[in-house]
Formats: sequence, structure tokens, C-alpha cells
Amino acid sequence: MDFYEKIRTLPTQPGVYLYKNAEGEVIYVGKARNLRARVRSYLLAASQANAKTGTLMREAVDLDYILVANEMEALALENNLIKQRKPRFNILLRDDKTYPYVKLTLADRYPKVFVTRRLRKDGSAYYGPYFPGNLAYRVVEVIHRSFLIPSCKVDLSRYHPRACLQYYIHRCLGPCVKELIDPASYAASVRDAQLFLEGRHAELEKSLHLRMAEAAAAEQFELAARYRDLISTVHQIGEKQRIASAESDDADVFGYHYEGGCLAANLFHIRSGRIVDRREFFWEELPEFLTTAAVESELDELADPVVPEVIDGGDFAGEAGDSLEAQSFDPGQFFSALLKQLYIDQQYVPRTILVPVDFEDRETLAALLAARTGHRVEVAAPQRGDKRSLIDLAGQNAKQSYTQRFRVLEPSRKAIQEALADALMLPDLPKRIECFDISHIQGAETVASMVVWENGAMKKSAYRKFQVKTVTGVDDFASMREIVGRRYKRIKDENSTMPSLILIDGGLGQLHAAFQALEELGFTSQPLASIAKREEVIYVYGNEDEPVVLDRRSPVLHLVQLIRDESHRFAIGYHRKRREMRDRDSELLEIPGVGAGTRQRLLTHFGSLREVQTATVDSLASVVPRKTSQAIWEHFHVSEKAASPLVVLGDEG
Repeated sequence: MDFYEKIRTLPTQPGVYLYKNAEGEVIYVGKARNLRARVRSYLLAASQANAKTGTLMREAVDLDYILVANEMEALALENNLIKQRKPRFNILLRDDKTYPYVKLTLADRYPKVFVTRRLRKDGSAYYGPYFPGNLAYRVVEVIHRSFLIPSCKVDLSRYHPRACLQYYIHRCLGPCVKELIDPASYAASVRDAQLFLEGRHAELEKSLHLRMAEAAAAEQFELAARYRDLISTVHQIGEKQRIASAESDDADVFGYHYEGGCLAANLFHIRSGRIVDRREFFWEELPEFLTTAAVESELDELADPVVPEVIDGGDFAGEAGDSLEAQSFDPGQFFSALLKQLYIDQQYVPRTILVPVDFEDRETLAALLAARTGHRVEVAAPQRGDKRSLIDLAGQNAKQSYTQRFRVLEPSRKAIQEALADALMLPDLPKRIECFDISHIQGAETVASMVVWENGAMKKSAYRKFQVKTVTGVDDFASMREIVGRRYKRIKDENSTMPSLILIDGGLGQLHAAFQALEELGFTSQPLASIAKREEVIYVYGNEDEPVVLDRRSPVLHLVQLIRDESHRFAIGYHRKRREMRDRDSELLEIPGVGAGTRQRLLTHFGSLREVQTATVDSLASVVPRKTSQAIWEHFHVSEKAASPLVVLGDEG
């Protein structure tokens, strides 16, 4: 069926439509109360005057649609299809900052506790999100200290010969070694951690009181004292949470600032009546969001929102202003698209979401979020009062974010450190990063480099270069394992401080090889990541299934690339030097009459092996005896002549 004939025969029911290009790729997904009216609006001349719509319709050659029962279902389906297909004309929050959860791996034989930013259906229990982000790390720290549940990368599906340091400093129950802890006792600690994470503090305190009394009756006074301290910790945390929950409900407040085709947005997270964190979003090269009067008069509904690709995670507030740019930008369409991406399918949604402008499907979105979360959700666009003041405050911060992002070229060192720690889920701000790279040609002269970034700058005095000694042939993984092991064995022997992050130039193979070396040394909690060439994707060990994909303009990506490129440069330089030394040894020493002393005199005089090769007999005779110079010249020239192919002209056959 012809493309335009298909549009004319669309049903008038609610649904989702998908535009496709000549390659069959989905390039745009939208939803509509009336499919026929909505899709036909794209054919109007007024609609195609918009840069985005005109480009979309020039590329679109086919259309699919899915009917649903109501507009609420259309909203949910549209969101799912956008996330699955990633059409380039829709908003894509690929690198949106997400807040961390605490993950308890209940499906494992010996569950562990981690901080993660993505929810998966893997049998684990997830708790959160936590605001601000470092709160999740503090919660995990309490669980380590109080319940002794590990978060290391050690494989607990099998037993190991010895426990790591965490066991000996009483921060882990030692499930990695057989018979250090019986499964029943470990399961009891996991249940305590669950009660703690679920906020069931009264039930946990009651259980701990009983166990403390039993330990005291059995004269296990050290164990009883540990239960006593744990009861005190749980009680104090419970009291703080009760006080906070009585103050106010949770809310998210948006604001934005649009200028010169660029957008900065801020999102304030208000929890228990207090602003606990602020997020920033940035977009560049926005298409013009023009509202066309002709379309509005002919149709019952407006075009679905389309927002360009996100550059950095963030938030918004603000006012549109009276400038030409603000008038051409439609914030209603923008917020309609953004809120779907942010909140649909999220485990936690606050009861109140405040936006600076109203938009068409605001009430439908609120009803959908309420149905999914099980509690009332209000999406409001207040025009006055205290709530509007919060939106204006977010807008002022968004304007400041715009200035820092688009008018100040270089972010502060601390800002980059914070962004790097957030992107790679580091427990602390990175002060020192050590990066490794392997260099060779077909396994010959394999060397490695280590460069150091410290407190905002490359520290060349700390650079190190290595010869790979135990690996023959092409085996980058074994080479990386050897070099990382040698480096940090020395650190361990000298009792020196480990870096904030170890960065590997390579993919998953090099990353796992580096961890094997660290695991053998007992550094199982060391932050470790790798950056893959070409794709520029960052893999964090322990979260390899969730690679970090940063925008190409991100200062964090630029920093990681700078460190990686410096490591590569240093490794290549050392490799070339080793190869030159090999060439010098192998070539000249093969010539009769040339020993180590003669070789050194020749290289010192001519500067390189290439110059020796091209020198005349007379030039060589000025450095070495005539007989030796003749032998050297013949070695490089007579052998070349003999190696030249002999061409015979004659009849075939």
C-alpha cells in the first residue's frame, strides 16, 4: 500500500505510530488520541515548515501503528518503544544521571550488597533511590560495619584458599573460605540487612534484643556487645527517619533556561521538606520548536514532543522570556517528552512534580504514574504562591548552569572530579588515576606503560614503563595481567596507597585480566575501569553489563580520553625505542668484523642504523677500517641486489 494511502486509511482510535526510513529503521515514535488526525497533521505545509518535521517527512517512507485502549496505554507504549528502538527524532536520555540504589543479590548462594544505578530482573532486591548519591555508599558502609555483608568482586560461587583483608578487620563474615561461616548464620545476617534496608527497624531491634540476651546468657559477651552496638545504630537511624518523614512530602521541581538554540535545565529533588540534591540537563543544537497556528486550528491535538539528544544528566526551571529564541521554543512539548522518559518505568516517583509550563497530556501522565506507583501523583504547573517560587528558584539555577556550561569553556577541577566519581560510581572523589596500555607489533618487543593523573594534572614524574617478561607471542590479556600484578605487588610490599581508580586501555578482556591480577593480591575492592577504542565506551568492573556511554562533549569523557591517549603515546614511544635497540643489535652485529665497540662507534657517528645503511664505503672508512667498511657496505647493498627478483622475458609454455 502506498505511504500516503496508508495514512488516509488509518483508524481514528488511540494508538502509537512509527515512522520508518528507506532502510526500515524506526526514526520517530509518537502517540495520539486520534491516529488518523495526528499523522495527517505531518502532511500540512505549516507543519513541514518546521525544520524537524520537514526533515522527518523527507526521510519517512513507511508507517506502522499499534492500537491501544486509551491514551494512558498509548503513553506507556510510546515510552517503551522509544527506549527499545532509540529513534533519532525522539528525545534520548542515554546519559541521563540516575540516582543509585542499594542492591542485595538474594539469588546468590552468599548474597552481597552493592551500589548500582540500574534495576534488573535478576532475582536481587533493590532499595532506593538515595538522595544525594553518596548516601547509598554510606548505607552500604553501615551494612558492612554492622551486618558484615561483603560487596567485593570475589566469586562466591566457589571457595577460595584464604580470606581477604576485610575478613581480618571484621568487616566481612568470610563466605569466600569454606567453614569460616556456616550458611545459617550468614542467612541471618542477610535477613537483618533486609530488615534494615526495608526500614523495619522496630522488628529488627526486637530480633537483635533477643539475640543479645541469648549471647549474654551463653556468656558470649563479645557477641552480646556487638548486638548492643548494632541496636544503638539501628535505633538512631530509625529516629532520624521518623523525624524527617513527619516534616513534608517529597517533590521534584523543574526549571529551564533556553537561549541561542541551547537549553539548560535544573531539577531539584525535595525530600521530607528539604532540597537534598540538584541535577542538571543540557542540550545543544536544538531544532526550532515552532507552534503553527494553521495546524492548531485544523486539528484537535498538537504534535507530539520531540527533544534532541541529551548531552549531560540534569534538571530544569525557569521562564521562557520574551526573546525571539524563547518564542520559537515550545517548552510544553519539551516537558511532555522529558517527563515520560524520566518517570515512566521508574520504581520511585515522588507525589508531586512541579513544572514551569502546562502541557497537553499532563493529566494523563499523572494518572499513568499513579496507576504504576500505587499512590497519587500530582503533575502541576503552578502560576503563583510558594510552589511557583520553587520553580523560579530552579529557573535561576538553570540560568546559572547555562552560563557555566555554554559560556565558561573549562569546568572546575572539582566539578570534573565529582562528575567522574558520579559517572563511574566511585566511593570518593578521584585524586589519583593510574592508566595502563600494552604496545607491540605481532607480539615482538611487547612493552607496557603506566601514566598517572593526580589532582587535576598529568604527573610525568610518576610515569612507569615495563618490559613484558613472561608472555611470548600476541597475548594482550596475559601481558596486562603480568604488568598490573607487578605494579601492585610492589605497592603492596611497600605498603603504599592504592590509586583512586585504575584505568585500562582496552575492552572487557583487558579489564578482566587486570582484575585477576588484583584479586591474586587481595585488592578485590579496588575501583577498576577500562575504555574501549573506537566505541569510547567505559566499562566499570562489577558492572560490565551496564557500560557508561558519555556524550562526546562530556568533560568526563575528555578527561578519560586524555589519560588513555597519554598512556598510549607513552607506550608507543617506549616500544619504538626498544625496536630501534633491537634493530641496532641484530643488523650490525651480524656483519663479520663488527663487534659491540664498532657498532657503538658507527651509531654514534651516523646517528641511526638507516644512515649507516645508506653511507658510502669512503664515509664508513672514516670511522672503521677499510676492510670492515667494505664488508658493511656489501652486507647492505650486495644482499639487496641478490634479493632482487630476476625477470626473464620469453615465450610462455
